[in-house]
Amino acid sequence: MGRMIYLVVGLICLLAGFIGIFLPLLPTTPFVLLAAYCFSRSSERLHQKLLNHRLFGPIIDEWERHGVIPLKVKCFSSTMMLVMVSYPLIFREFDLWLKMLAVVVVIVALVYVWSRPSYPATAPAVVKSE
Repeated sequence: MGRMIYLVVGLICLLAGFIGIFLPLLPTTPFVLLAAYCFSRSSERLHQKLLNHRLFGPIIDEWERHGVIPLKVKCFSSTMMLVMVSYPLIFREFDLWLKMLAVVVVIVALVYVWSRPSYPATAPAVVKSE
């Protein structure tokens, strides 16, 4: 039963990640990472498909091994978040509370993305004592 729940949640996350490609406030990468986690608990075949994906595979691998979001991904995702949210905030009429909510969501997402390491931590140098 647990595997089935992980599978369904993984599929929902993958769908949300796909939709996030087109919607500015719905991030893609966190949903794909969560889908990979769920698939690792439910379907090795789907997990391997994500790991072998041309775009998401290396990102998932770095995340699973080291908790890393590569610098290129950070820069791209930050740029996309800011660009996609700026237009409606500046040029569209919304209630102030909706604009503030959008700003808070983007700030939280940016803080999280930039709080993660960009590169795997290197092992400390081994010093031979004589």
